Amino acid sequence: MTAADTSAVPPPARTAHPDHTPGVRAWTVTGLLVVFMMINFADKAVFGLAADEIRADLGLSATDFGLANSAFFLLFSVSAVVVGLIADRMSLKWLLLIMALLWSVAQVPAALGGGLAVLIGTRIVLGAAEGPAFPLAQQAALSWFPDHRRNLPGALVTLGVTLGVVTAAPGLSWVIRNHGWRAALWVVAGVGLLWAVAWCVYGVDGRHRHTGEAGKPPAGPGGRDARRIWHAYQHILGSRTWIGTTIAYFTSYWGVALMLVWLPSYLKNGLGHSSATAGTLVALPWALGAVFLLGQAALTNLLMNRGVTSRWARGRVGAGLLLAGALCLLGVPLADGTGVKTALLVTGFALGGSFATVAVTTVAELAPAARRGGSLGTMNAVVTTAGLIAPTVVGSMVDDQGTAGYQNAAVVFAVLLLLGALAAFALIDPARDAARTHA
Repeated sequence: MTAADTSAVPPPARTAHPDHTPGVRAWTVTGLLVVFMMINFADKAVFGLAADEIRADLGLSATDFGLANSAFFLLFSVSAVVVGLIADRMSLKWLLLIMALLWSVAQVPAALGGGLAVLIGTRIVLGAAEGPAFPLAQQAALSWFPDHRRNLPGALVTLGVTLGVVTAAPGLSWVIRNHGWRAALWVVAGVGLLWAVAWCVYGVDGRHRHTGEAGKPPAGPGGRDARRIWHAYQHILGSRTWIGTTIAYFTSYWGVALMLVWLPSYLKNGLGHSSATAGTLVALPWALGAVFLLGQAALTNLLMNRGVTSRWARGRVGAGLLLAGALCLLGVPLADGTGVKTALLVTGFALGGSFATVAVTTVAELAPAARRGGSLGTMNAVVTTAGLIAPTVVGSMVDDQGTAGYQNAAVVFAVLLLLGALAAFALIDPARDAARTHA
């Protein structure tokens, strides 16, 4: 944040945190939120990395294992909506702290022992605690920056997803191979507790959270008027931009769920890579996705600074990512050789899973500040139902079709991405719809 960004900040906000300059505090909080998302996705990645070990230990079919992972998303969406609405009225610092503590506690029962029932129960609790994580982390980071400077912090928080898998995959794979999959749960629980301590010390809500772009309280419905609040959300959630963004993000999240749950098994059982090699390769789509994500953020920022509307800078750039991912995945069945198939698969998943920052910044532009938490939380709730459906669907395909089920699952994902690209291209226009939602 530059001096120009802070010149319009009212004096009371300046003195709220005298121990740090606004720029230092903004980027410190953003950095902690990047780590927050790293831990969040390391938690999710454990089961995918240990899929074969868990199935062998507990005697699970692919469908059973898919069901256990789908259970993670049973309350994921509900909690995202509920906490998103609470976030419009409660400190984000304390909400994020409570969530991080719950993550760590939720790992303990399965780490201690138990079978499928314990596995499913702890995954449901963990999913409920993690459901609001991404929209709240984005809201907390974006609250430190005005709209035209949100692409980079939004991309960095999303990058935490990638870094969580990239950094955790090799280390957790080693722990799983040498100490068992339950030991890996203790590791992620301990890291979560360490983050909670750091957040207690340095976490704080941002100064742009409850202000509009001119530094004034946002116009819109009164907080106690239920009818006006409902009317405001009708305008937001019924807009073409919110609908198009949510459809596109749903198709992208389908791939995120598959990368977490089934990609390691696909690389080992479908493409014949060794466990050690698969443990390394599974990080590649996340790493490559980070490159695409940062590239998208830079391109979007460049276009918007040059006066290009967000319809193109966000909506159609995002549509291009999804379309490119779909084309790569459609090429997998046509390719010869494990190397080419692996490259197309990795690139397709990386492109297809890179829509998150587009989605969040688009809805943040669309929704008034007082309705941003609910709008982001509701979008996340709808989108993450993909995680409830995809693992079980693919598990059933693998049981029914054998290793061919993995490749067919990639083709299904490609078709979904094509639909998502079409929705993003045709429907997203935040500037147009924001004029109506802010009215």
